[in-house]
Amino acid sequence: MKKIALSAVAVITLFACNNESNSSKSITLANNIDSVSYAIGINSANGLKTNVPEINMEAYLQGFKDQKDSLTLAIATENVDAILQAYSMKRQQQQMEEQQKQQEAQFGNVKEEGIKFLEENKQNPDVKVTASGLQYKVIKEGKGKNPIATSMVKVHYHGTTPDGTVFDSSVERGEPIEFGLNQVIPGWTEGVQLMKEGAKYIFYIPQELAYGANAPQGGQGPIKPYMPLVFEVELIKVNN
Repeated sequence: MKKIALSAVAVITLFACNNESNSSKSITLANNIDSVSYAIGINSANGLKTNVPEINMEAYLQGFKDQKDSLTLAIATENVDAILQAYSMKRQQQQMEEQQKQQEAQFGNVKEEGIKFLEENKQNPDVKVTASGLQYKVIKEGKGKNPIATSMVKVHYHGTTPDGTVFDSSVERGEPIEFGLNQVIPGWTEGVQLMKEGAKYIFYIPQELAYGANAPQGGQGPIKPYMPLVFEVELIKVNN
């Protein structure tokens, strides 16, 4: 569609659709405010199609007219925001559920393989399992302080997918990292609190305690939605 300049005089054909029939109407954009008004209509329609695809146009237009003409409203003004907010929250929830269904359809095999990996892994007598489902194996125990959930810690780590693909490693970079335990995935927050300074553990983190459906890079990298993760972690220092 060609853009309509605000200062231009244009005659266009507007095709309007209703529930009963299709009809065409002609409108003359004779001045600047005509063009502005029409442009606002285009923007409003785009927003409504995106955000309220099932909108009742008759009710929409009546509400617009009643408010514009200062008529008695069918909905009290103080209730308007609450109605719109409730609809917005419901629609967001529906979109999230639909997105999750699509992801599960696309990455359901990853989820199944992850469950199988963890089920087989916990048969190892050296692997312990917490109440949350976090699995860990002690490589070396430490003798220093235990961190708490809000502690700043200094660690070395080596992270892989279940098949051994490395996706991140401070060990390979040759430089440990410091961060707050409440700033990382739940599996890390829980697991590192089991350690003392000087300890080295391997964590096998279920997808629920990792990234779940929200994989980094949208799942385009090594970490896929619903994938469990494996980390070898050395707790070097607890800073508070």
